[in-house]
Amino acid sequence: MDETYEGDISMKKVNVCILQSDGTNCDNELFYAFKKFGGNPQFVHVNQLRSKTKSLKDFHILALPGGFSYGDDVASGKIWAIELISFLRNEIEKFKQRGGIIVGICNGFQVLIRTGLLPFGEMGKMSATLAPNSSGHFECRWIKLKAEKNKCIFLKGKYDIGYFAVNHGEGKFFSTPQVIKKVEDEDLVVFRYVDENGNSTQQYPQNPNGSLNAIAGVTDPSGRILGLMPHPEKFIDSTQYPNWRREKISKPHGVFIFEDMINYVKENK
Repeated sequence: MDETYEGDISMKKVNVCILQSDGTNCDNELFYAFKKFGGNPQFVHVNQLRSKTKSLKDFHILALPGGFSYGDDVASGKIWAIELISFLRNEIEKFKQRGGIIVGICNGFQVLIRTGLLPFGEMGKMSATLAPNSSGHFECRWIKLKAEKNKCIFLKGKYDIGYFAVNHGEGKFFSTPQVIKKVEDEDLVVFRYVDENGNSTQQYPQNPNGSLNAIAGVTDPSGRILGLMPHPEKFIDSTQYPNWRREKISKPHGVFIFEDMINYVKENK
């Protein structure tokens, strides 16, 4: 799939860098999602950025997919985060300064948290963590999310409750009371886990990992970085949802994230 786009980097298109490392395994789904909604995705291995054979200056969106980067040795996403801080800090900072958008899903969210890019945009300063699930085991199923009023500048629509897939063992958003309060006060919470009545919840299984304040996704103060544990790229076709025949969902719930990102870049590049 990536061969179609190899070398096809045009600033007239919404160019998406889908960053890969050893162990990423949701990159194909992410590629498909961006392509479906008008993006121009390209797979880029982290070593290509380190060797400077590829550069973030050619892209509008940097996307970190799910999976198990470097086997999640030590802690989920930690080794990849250290690699980005140690070797690509300047390039990522320049990408941010140029107005680039960064999104991290599941393992990508774990990486963004461990780099410090989330929740406060301070690369090299880790303020929160994604700890092992309170259930004590890997969670692989569908949950409900609701979107909150937040600072994310590229999610413009008004969204209600949606179904999303989760696949993780370390997804518990956790930090000090002071950090949680700052995240809340600055409107950095983008998504929360909710119960059957649409209320945010700490109860299992609706909250699959025990995240404090039911936090499932956050942005940074600039609103240009988004991280979330659930997988929007796994519900962009109606048939991806297990009850698609019975519930007759008119628009897959992951669609708005990719549509809004692509449209924002088209309107502002």
